Amino acid sequence: MAGLWNVNLIHLFDFYLAVMLVLSIYRRFGQYEAIVRLVWAVPGRWPNLLGLIKQHHTIFLTWTTVLPAVLALTLTIIQVLASRVLWSHAALTPADVANDWLAWPFLGVFGVGMLAVDLYFILDVSEINRADIAKYFDEAEYWLRSWKAPVVHFFTLGRISPRKVVAVEVQKALVEASQTINVNLWWVVLQVFLRVGFGLSLWLTWALARH
Repeated sequence: MAGLWNVNLIHLFDFYLAVMLVLSIYRRFGQYEAIVRLVWAVPGRWPNLLGLIKQHHTIFLTWTTVLPAVLALTLTIIQVLASRVLWSHAALTPADVANDWLAWPFLGVFGVGMLAVDLYFILDVSEINRADIAKYFDEAEYWLRSWKAPVVHFFTLGRISPRKVVAVEVQKALVEASQTINVNLWWVVLQVFLRVGFGLSLWLTWALARH
């Protein structure tokens, strides 16, 4: 127990970040694998669908999508500089924190928030059904290149256009995907913000304790 009372919390925080990174990658390995395999197969298996997707690439290139990623990167760089360069020699123990009650609210709020968001990211991992997505892609590719599509369009006097239907559905799917990515990126921003906040709370507590 005495050993835990003298643990360097700043080094423990670095260890925590490393563990969370490993756990996050482990939990999402199936997602990464499914996405990589789909992306790898697109040019050869669904070339017409790829061309259609490229026509709507601007859906992803908006500030609402890019800004969270920029903020996440910025916060991460600040965190790395603070932990590895500015205060790499800092040492703060639970005993030091116990004697500084002014640090308790900050460490408590950021610490609980950080744990909650990190656990949410680790436990709530959705599965990507590659087989269902591939089936949907196959159907879209079929109507984009099949001679039946213009025949259906002709005999229905233009009321039914399979290729137009596919284009609309693809655009709708891309918009939904963009919104999902945007929400997830803002969650990442919150995650990084709480980690930086907790880390800075530790380091500021250490800096004030020296005076």
